Amino acid sequence: MSHGQVWRTHRQYAATAARWTADHWRKESERRRALRAERKPLVRDARRALATARAIDPEGVTPIRHRAERELRTAKRRVPDPMWLFATKTATALGVAGYVWLPQVSARAWIWSAVAVVAAVTALSVWIAVRERDTTGLKPTAEESALLKRLQPQHWKEHAEQRGLAGTLTGRPKLTEAGIVCAVRLDGTWTATKLRGAEDHVRALLGARTSLRMQIKAGKQGGWAELTLRTRSAADGDDLTWTPERRSLGIDTVTGEQVTVPLGERLLIAGRSGAGKSVASRPLLFDASEGETNALVIIDLKRVEGRLWDHRARVASTPHEVIDVTDELETEMLERLSILPKGQDTWTPTPDRPRITVVVDEGAEVMTAADKVPYDTETGDGKTRTATRSALPALESIARMGRAACIDLWWMTQKPTIGDGIPKQIAPQIGVSICLAVRTPAEARVVLGEDAQAKGWNADELPVPGVALIRDGKRKPDPVKVRYMDKAVVIALPDREPWARTATPMVEAAGAPTLTLVKATASDEPATDNATARVLKAIETATEPVAQKDLVTLTGLSKGAVSKAVKALTTGGTVVRSQDGRLTTTRGDESAAA
Repeated sequence: MSHGQVWRTHRQYAATAARWTADHWRKESERRRALRAERKPLVRDARRALATARAIDPEGVTPIRHRAERELRTAKRRVPDPMWLFATKTATALGVAGYVWLPQVSARAWIWSAVAVVAAVTALSVWIAVRERDTTGLKPTAEESALLKRLQPQHWKEHAEQRGLAGTLTGRPKLTEAGIVCAVRLDGTWTATKLRGAEDHVRALLGARTSLRMQIKAGKQGGWAELTLRTRSAADGDDLTWTPERRSLGIDTVTGEQVTVPLGERLLIAGRSGAGKSVASRPLLFDASEGETNALVIIDLKRVEGRLWDHRARVASTPHEVIDVTDELETEMLERLSILPKGQDTWTPTPDRPRITVVVDEGAEVMTAADKVPYDTETGDGKTRTATRSALPALESIARMGRAACIDLWWMTQKPTIGDGIPKQIAPQIGVSICLAVRTPAEARVVLGEDAQAKGWNADELPVPGVALIRDGKRKPDPVKVRYMDKAVVIALPDREPWARTATPMVEAAGAPTLTLVKATASDEPATDNATARVLKAIETATEPVAQKDLVTLTGLSKGAVSKAVKALTTGGTVVRSQDGRLTTTRGDESAAA
């Protein structure tokens, strides 16, 4: 090995050792800094306790004073030295030990060696401190500088009592890409919930503007809270315009990550008027309508958003159209479930029978306008009878059972309250909630859960428009800036053939017989109510005679409703009961091939 190779090898080893030393120094420095911020207040408490004990027992004849002294010594020992002081003490100890154990070295050489070591350690400490401070690249604005100054423990301690916050003390504030984060120590009379209720006092103490978003939640340890001031966003400077290359729903304002919502989930998209629900849903609607095995159905009685997608989605914009399309969807769902191979949990989408995403745009309108829609039907004697039908039972059935059939329901509403904007049967089935700005904390709790306020899901504090909270069981309550998809971009998307159920579809599946479904006409049905129609659909779509008890599972109806519907169908002759009690339609011999 040549001299140059030896030199390069030693230089590489030295560089590696320097990096390893710097990394460990930085990590240990951060650990010690965090421990000091956490434990120094305990030392102050112990000193106050000792002062009280000395006032009570100035002679020191009772155990109370000695116990307070022991607690103070213990609290002091638990506070680690800063890294620079620890390094200085270590270097001094090594110097003294070397001086004692190396008498053969001359005093002059030893003194200058010690000076060199101390200078090197000091220079390394300064370099690491400067490097650590510059790694973030974050420089506080004028507003952030003022807030950081007021969050310092000394300033907080001087003004907390005047603002009704006596018993709280801040730790060291940190500037992050999501804003300013600061730990707050709470004494026995304070909790994170109580501090959240005193948000106005905190805002007054800091002199923060009213529009500045503030979050207060429980800290990582008991007796501490975490205060976050959203002075900046990790999404600042990013282009939020939607393009085929940027197809995410939005950007996490805390982490800067791209946020996506996969297909196959049952969604609730809520927000008050003007919050941006339509804009936030457009990237999702594009994903649901893209690909050979995906199909989109939009129910939009407002006739605004659905019109943009009618060239690539099935759109229902009148009450009768809503009932017709939900009737088709429920029939398709029941048929898929009836021929689903044994042992398979979910339907496999194909170009002929794709995954269907059903989007209800403004659920409150559907609950009102598509609930009792009059239909004129002809009876067997040629007379006309008027009956009412509702789209809600079919939508509720899709919400409960559609996931296995790859028919997913997305519910959008401006009124996120149970019974007004969200049906009681659909609300428990929601898997992912996307909540933009809402009016009240109560609405936020309906959409994001009863623990929303306690865990920081404060949708009533979101700015308008274009900022959402997404709760899927994995994400933290970090706001998401949604991408903007212009109407012109939607209109310019390529056309696609909208989904529609064929009148006589051929059902083919491995191990299952071929079935040709013949839909009953109005004159064939002695009853036109929803329960009877759903029971009849379940019997028609079954590949074999079905037991009455199985109809309860297939239709989602109660036993009493199924029993009444079966009685009406058998009395009218549409359905017959075999010797073993199973049910089949009277047209079974003509419509199903054995």
